[in-house]
Amino acid sequence: MALTSTLFTGLSGLDVNQTSLNVVGNNIANVNTVAFKSSRALFKPQFYVTDMAGSAPSATFGGTNPSQRGLGAVVSVIQKDFTPGAIQPTGRATDMAIDGNGFFIVNGPAGQRFTRDGSFVLNSSNQLASSQGDFVQGYSANAQGQVIPGQLGGITIPVGTDTLAEVTKNATMAGNLDASGVAASGSSILTSQDLTSVSTGTAPTSATLLTDLASATSPGTPLVTAGDVFTLKGVKGTRTLPTQTFTASPTSTVGDLMNFYNGGLGIDTSAAVGAGIAAPGATIETDPANANAAKLTIVGNIGKDNALAISPASFTNQNGLSPFAFADGTDAAGIASNPTGESVHTSFIAYDTLGTPITVDVTAVLQSKSNGGNTWQFFATSPDSTTGGSVVGNGTLNFDGTGNLASVTGNTIDISRAGTGAVSPLPIKLDFSSMTQLTDSGSSLVMTQQDGSPIGTLSSFSIGADGIVTGAYTNGLSKTLAQVAVATFSNPQGLDDKGSNMFVSSADSGVPLISAPQALGAGAIRSGSLELSNVDISREFTNLIIDSTGFSASSRVISTSNQLIQDLLNSTH
Repeated sequence: MALTSTLFTGLSGLDVNQTSLNVVGNNIANVNTVAFKSSRALFKPQFYVTDMAGSAPSATFGGTNPSQRGLGAVVSVIQKDFTPGAIQPTGRATDMAIDGNGFFIVNGPAGQRFTRDGSFVLNSSNQLASSQGDFVQGYSANAQGQVIPGQLGGITIPVGTDTLAEVTKNATMAGNLDASGVAASGSSILTSQDLTSVSTGTAPTSATLLTDLASATSPGTPLVTAGDVFTLKGVKGTRTLPTQTFTASPTSTVGDLMNFYNGGLGIDTSAAVGAGIAAPGATIETDPANANAAKLTIVGNIGKDNALAISPASFTNQNGLSPFAFADGTDAAGIASNPTGESVHTSFIAYDTLGTPITVDVTAVLQSKSNGGNTWQFFATSPDSTTGGSVVGNGTLNFDGTGNLASVTGNTIDISRAGTGAVSPLPIKLDFSSMTQLTDSGSSLVMTQQDGSPIGTLSSFSIGADGIVTGAYTNGLSKTLAQVAVATFSNPQGLDDKGSNMFVSSADSGVPLISAPQALGAGAIRSGSLELSNVDISREFTNLIIDSTGFSASSRVISTSNQLIQDLLNSTH
């Protein structure tokens, strides 16, 4: 009966409009769900009954079209709209949104899944995870902060636990050296009282034991006893040098003490000197006036800032007694103490491979002047050098006639860190390229930048548009920690929605193309933000009206068909 078919046709209308109402209701329910993707239901006719087939036209007949009756509607497809939603800033470092195509990749008990929901958190193990506990996937970085591509895995951001120190490799020096200064013409020469050997009564040499050393005025009384601990607090220029100690053993010699003076006073014995200037370093020289006595002589480097002073109180044993009385004197050639010449000193802090701070002193002295430009000599010392004394290097700065630096020698210094656990030696390159030499009222020298740092703890992090996770440390350094990975699909409409904003690939979605953000068509990461739902509420309300109208109309078809059937049945009695 045709009216019976009409009942089922109306029923199909109820079914499809009810399904569409379910879709609209789900969209509206998730209007505030992070990164939710709305859907739409599309209908199609169910099938047709052909009452009369069409016929072809001829010379005497125009032809007829087929006559067909439809038997209702079915849901053709429920499509998701993957149009990106608006991006809303949240201020939370772990929140992320994808501006463009792509999905975050997570891995958990359900396996690998994909999501647009970037409301991530750091768990108790500092691992980046979704709100459902799945691990966010990406690429880790090595100790040098280089991302390792292709090795997909979880992302760890060890805030508060990761530490980092950076070794100093380069230090930039800046300033102006006064071109009008006087060239160096002398150095400090400190001489002790006459000394003699207790055992032989002759002039001591560098091989003489310290315990056999006495003043010539008291030849039978040793100046040093085995076990004495001497403290040196020398003065260089206008600054007091760091305290150094020397322990006299039964085998310690005068030569050992001389090496201690060279190191403790920062005397560079390898530095070149000009004519008429004494060679730097500590020596023991026979007194011309007394063949059985010798004097300890300490010759400093050139320049006023290298002038040396050792008072009786600046070299004493554990009892506060000073064995030597140093005073300005002359060397073996009769050259008198006269440290003159334009010079300047600066000090800066560098760091070894363990982040230990190291003091470095740099002194520049005007060595010579000529028509084509001037030459300055620089001396580098470090009281933290653990072997070989405090001298760590020297070199020259050659300036042209316009005051610009023409060439540099010896600008890589080596600081011993033996016995500290750090890599030794520590080479540091001094960059003098910013230095000038122009006439001024005085010279200036300062370290403006060095690339080392002490230990620092990871205090915060940020995520760039390319997914790079950069950690900020308390010592001012930053380091790449990881990179967030994203996946794109040739047909995202084919993804299988597993609920909770999670998708898995299907046969029709294609395989995931996993890459860094902004690569292979993937969008950019917007950190501290979340993607909002793409539900258009006004459109959904419109669809709600349309679907409810369709539902009501279909129900009217059923009620009308039912009434007609009742009328028909009543008319037969």
